[in-house]
Amino acid sequence: MSKPVTNPQTLQWQAMSREHHLAPFSDYQQLAEAGPRIITRGNGVYLWDSEGHKILDGMAGLWCVALGYGREELVQAASKQMRELAFYNTFFQTAHPPALELAKAISEVAPKGMNHVFFTGSGSEGNDTMLRLVRHYWACKGQPNKKVIISRINGYHGSTVAGASLGGMKFMHEQGDLPIPGIEHIPQPYWFGEGGDMSPEAFGVWAADQLEKKILELGVDNVAAFIAEPIQGAGGVIIPPDSYWPRIKEILAKYDILFVADEVICGFGRTGEWFGSDYYDLAPDLMTIAKGLTSGYVPMGGLIVSDKVFDVINAGGDFNHGFTYSGHPVAAAVGLENLRILREEKIIQQVKEETAPYLQKRLRELADHPLVGEVRGVGMLGAIELVQNKATRERFSGDVGVGMVCRGHCFANGLIMRAVGDTMIIAPPLVISKTEIDELVDKARQCLDLTAAQVLG
Repeated sequence: MSKPVTNPQTLQWQAMSREHHLAPFSDYQQLAEAGPRIITRGNGVYLWDSEGHKILDGMAGLWCVALGYGREELVQAASKQMRELAFYNTFFQTAHPPALELAKAISEVAPKGMNHVFFTGSGSEGNDTMLRLVRHYWACKGQPNKKVIISRINGYHGSTVAGASLGGMKFMHEQGDLPIPGIEHIPQPYWFGEGGDMSPEAFGVWAADQLEKKILELGVDNVAAFIAEPIQGAGGVIIPPDSYWPRIKEILAKYDILFVADEVICGFGRTGEWFGSDYYDLAPDLMTIAKGLTSGYVPMGGLIVSDKVFDVINAGGDFNHGFTYSGHPVAAAVGLENLRILREEKIIQQVKEETAPYLQKRLRELADHPLVGEVRGVGMLGAIELVQNKATRERFSGDVGVGMVCRGHCFANGLIMRAVGDTMIIAPPLVISKTEIDELVDKARQCLDLTAAQVLG
């Protein structure tokens, strides 16, 4: 399925991979046998590998390259800041202009009442920060027993010890004796995969009610917060039924439980709003951010904290937590320029009004394919469920690996589309044009046809 290597330099880089590089989320024996695809260049929504193949990046890198590749303004922002102040920390009553200006700029686009930002190097670190800050908040309120954080099965909140524990992916928990104590999980609102004979509306209420059930099981006095992605990304672009979030909000208000929106994927325009919390009117107490904050050009994450939470911890003495690179000046300068471009070029407005509706319309045309059981999406997020039986939603047997088969055909035909089990997912750069959307959907159909020919005979 993969094309033969013809460039000697590719073989050299693949040898370096085998001999020296430990890649994330990889079976090292499989990686050594196949060799990694070597990406050497990017421009707009396209990548080129070391063999000269042009690839449409349907995943925006790793959900993050919002502005596409090759934005010279971001390069210049980094270069200018490196010349002025390449690094200084924000410990010990010290700060620098880029971090302060970026914190202000984020507060201007965040939901109302969210005016404070703690910077980190990634979304994973942002969720580690959240765990410590939430427990610190309740201790400052004289309720130190409120420590448990409830999350969702198949949610993703990073791969640090705390992040992987907060996430609900069993294959991650199996390594490293996770989750750590004080974290509990409830079912996800995945109607297509788990809704059975229930209507989407009834299933959404049922899934939300599992939160109340878990709070009562653990005891209200022990529960600190509920964390969730507005739309589960790495879990397979799980879009909750319309009945889900209103019921969740009722439960959180009833028991005075903090709500943490993990906006690492949904934030900065991916839903057609600045944040997924805006799209669903969630009014969170804290929001984890990363990825689209800098369009992935440099690593940066953070935690946006509401005035409600800040007012408590502000009176609570030292918050004994931080990272060397919290508010790194170069990352902050790139983040500032990234937000300027998003605002001044009205990119999120364009996503909402033009390109996202077009993408969702074109994607849904794939629903007629014999392998496709459901197509769903919001904004610049989409999922295509691959099934053996469209009427019953029956999956292929595990040994078929239809998702990986499809992903292989995508790689071989110039499209990056990710497989989560037997769900194909996309999250292209926000700047993708209608012509490029046509190319993405046409290539997706081609790869579905090739997959069907292989798995159906």
